[in-house]
Amino acid sequence: MPNSSIPKKIVIATRESALALWQANFIRERLAELYPQTEISIFGMTTRGDQILDTSLSKIGGKGLFIKELEQALEDKSADIAVHSMKDVPMNMPAGFTLAAIAQREDPRDAFISNRYASLDALPPDSVVGTSSLRRESQLRARFPQLQVQPLRGNVQTRLRKLDEGQFAAIILAAAGLKRLGLADRIAALLSPELSLPAVGQGALGIECLTDRHDLIKLLRPLHHIETAQCVEAERAMSRALGGSCQVPLGGFAEITGEVLRLRGFVASPDGTCIISNELSGKPEMGTAMGAQLAQNLKMQGAEEILAALESVPTEPMSHP
Repeated sequence: MPNSSIPKKIVIATRESALALWQANFIRERLAELYPQTEISIFGMTTRGDQILDTSLSKIGGKGLFIKELEQALEDKSADIAVHSMKDVPMNMPAGFTLAAIAQREDPRDAFISNRYASLDALPPDSVVGTSSLRRESQLRARFPQLQVQPLRGNVQTRLRKLDEGQFAAIILAAAGLKRLGLADRIAALLSPELSLPAVGQGALGIECLTDRHDLIKLLRPLHHIETAQCVEAERAMSRALGGSCQVPLGGFAEITGEVLRLRGFVASPDGTCIISNELSGKPEMGTAMGAQLAQNLKMQGAEEILAALESVPTEPMSHP
């Protein structure tokens, strides 16, 4: 890339949680190695999703609350790029914005954390398990109906503190966040995709910029990890075709082995009494088409009835204090 087209300065917009700042600094360090002549700084912001901690995300408009302010910073030119957890990025990007790169995935699995028990199987009946996710909740309720599942909001440190205070017998978090924050020793067990199918995009980082910033799109290309992107794009295509959001308990997980992409997905009722799952395998470059086909298969199996029932449940207004 010719020096003349490399920006003198890049500002990265990010949420101010410890994990979001780790992710932004990780991308900053990668860019600094590639472009040592460029000044790269972090612009930390508090988003609506960070401010409203007493209500589940599914009731206040979903994970898009975590990135709206960051996109505003891109639009008003106070930042150049934004770094997101891919599982927080809405399935349809707003006009004028693009994901310029998807970085290599960290461990995509869910993690079981408990100070007293080694696994979900070891929990006594009526133990309280905390999770922020309808996806995890539906799978837990289906496989472990004897457990109580209660909502758990806040950043990683807040959730661990609530566990340590004895509010929960165990909590479920994304393994990637714990590993990135140096907290892997808190993981009692990693949950296989067979036990807890991950969220769409879980463990992957996305870098967003304005569509017309061709200089940044070219600059970010070395950070784009093809295999991760193929998997995440397949997962997102499935979720998009199902109208995926925080209101929909669904999981989607793709992995590439050799020349084959395997995509698994499910849609569930929140109480876990009905889980519809399916999977497809094919060429990695066909991932987006596979995602759309898998969504169609799930609908034919009865997912549409679940989705229709969920659509009739109102969300709380965005003006929630």
